[in-house]
This record gives sequence, C-alpha cells and structure tokens, in this order.
Amino acid sequence: MLKRAKVLIVDDDPLNRLVLEKTLQQDYDVFCVESGEKALTFLKTQTVDLLILDIVMPGIDGYEVLTKLKESATTSMLPVIFISANTSHDDEAKGLELGAMDYITKPFSAAIVRARVRNQLLIKQKNDLLEMLASIDGLTEIPNRRYLDENLAREWRRCRRDQTPLSVLLMDVDHFKRYNDCYGHRAGDDCLKQIAHALVGSCERGSDFVARYGGEEFAAVLPNTSAKEAISFANKLRNAVNDLNIPHKASLNADHVTISIGIATTENGQVYAEQTLLEEADLGLYQAKDAGRDQIVSRMIAVNEHE
Repeated sequence: MLKRAKVLIVDDDPLNRLVLEKTLQQDYDVFCVESGEKALTFLKTQTVDLLILDIVMPGIDGYEVLTKLKESATTSMLPVIFISANTSHDDEAKGLELGAMDYITKPFSAAIVRARVRNQLLIKQKNDLLEMLASIDGLTEIPNRRYLDENLAREWRRCRRDQTPLSVLLMDVDHFKRYNDCYGHRAGDDCLKQIAHALVGSCERGSDFVARYGGEEFAAVLPNTSAKEAISFANKLRNAVNDLNIPHKASLNADHVTISIGIATTENGQVYAEQTLLEEADLGLYQAKDAGRDQIVSRMIAVNEHE
C-alpha cells in the first residue's frame, strides 16, 4: 500500500492487545485501547483505516460500539473485524448483520489475523479509490460538485459547532460562451483546465478547498476564514487567472480571460443552512458581473438572518 494504514485494536485483555499489536506493527501503525468507550472517544479526534474490535468487554460491548459507529457519518464506513472467544454461529451472524466485515475467533492465529487484516485493507483501498474517482471532475481533474457539497456540509457543521467563520466563493469565467464561440470548445476545455490548475495552485492551507461547480463556474470553501481574509484570497485567485494571460479577443471587458467572484461569509456559523452560503455567494457573483466583470463582491450573512 502507498501509505501505512492505521489500525485500532479494542480489547480489554492486555495480553490480547499486546499479541495483536506485535502481529501487525511491522506493516501498520497500530493503536490500542482497552474499552469501547475509549475507542469511541479516540475516533472522535483520530482517523484509522480498520478497527479490530473485541465483543465481550466491560461497559459498552463490541456490538454497541459498532452500532454507534454506523450511526455516525464519519465512521459509518470504517471496516470492522470482530475478534471474540465466542464461537457460536449466532454471535458471528449477529456481528456480520450489524455491519462487521469479518469475524475472528480466539485463540487466533497470527497468520490468519495478518491475512484478514490485509484483505480488508485492500478492499478499503479499492473502495476509497472508487469514491475518489466519483468525486473528481473528469475534465479539470479537480473535485466536482458532489464533493463540494459534501465538503461544504462538513465544514458548515464544524463552524456551527465551534462558532468559527466560514467563507464560500463562487467564480465564473467572464464571457466564456463568447470564448467558446470564438476559439472552439476544445480550446474552451483547455482554458478551463488551466484555470482549475491556477485556482488549486493558489491554495496554501490544507483546509482550503476548490472545486468545479459546473460549466465555467468554480467554487471555494474556506474554513475559519473571515470576510476580510476571504476577499484577500479572492484577489489572489483573480490575479492567478489574470496572470495566465489567456487571450480572449471576444471578451467585452478585457483582452484576456478573467473571472468574477462572489463571496459569502458567516462569522460565527449561525446561518440556517450551508446552502444559504452558496445562495449569497451567487448573489455576490451576479453583482460582480453586473458591475462590469473581473470584479469581487463580498456579502456578510447576519446572525440567524434566515431563521
């Protein structure tokens, strides 16, 4: 695998934890906790690729841990291998019905554990690749609208919880239809690819996110970013596209390709829905185009404005 996978072992028996850790630590980054409660707490702040979960433990048992994981969007797809001294087919069936990917009985063979962990991680790697491909725009090879919506929903929930600012940018290539009519659709596709590369290349923070919104529109999601900071970032994106200096003799506002940008910001997360940010950014974009294009218009969303 390209990166070392992370495996979390949850077992109240210290000897089992030690044996499993030594079995897997050569190939994976292994973490161990001794209870279901600690596993759930660990997974609130850490991400892992696979969970090896004992069933019979004091407090929350393995079945309940798995049920809680399936209820959370962030952990619902986490592959789980149950490991238990219970050899009953009913216990195994219950675990698989709850969503476990595999079931290993104690005492276990180190070779069997390694093989089953490897198989589940390979399946996860393939699923992750398919998920990534489904989230990438085929033309520009940057995230698509589907991934944008998922990212925005996630960041909106975070800003609501932490009371931090969140900004959204909508960008439109000015007079792009005229560009296609003048230079042809193949040149138009190449133009969009160059712009996408310039926009993504302008992101310095790992949390900044740029996607193709559709057609000649792009969008950016900027967590923990104030209106002032968003305007500064928008100017950086606008300049990056201007610096491409792609000729556009059919444009009505410049001799090269430009973009207009609308910004929407909520300073403390108190906005009715994440779609409100997109709607406000779209209004800003309309105003930027109405003002002559190659412009930036920022809109602040008031607290509870839409509630």
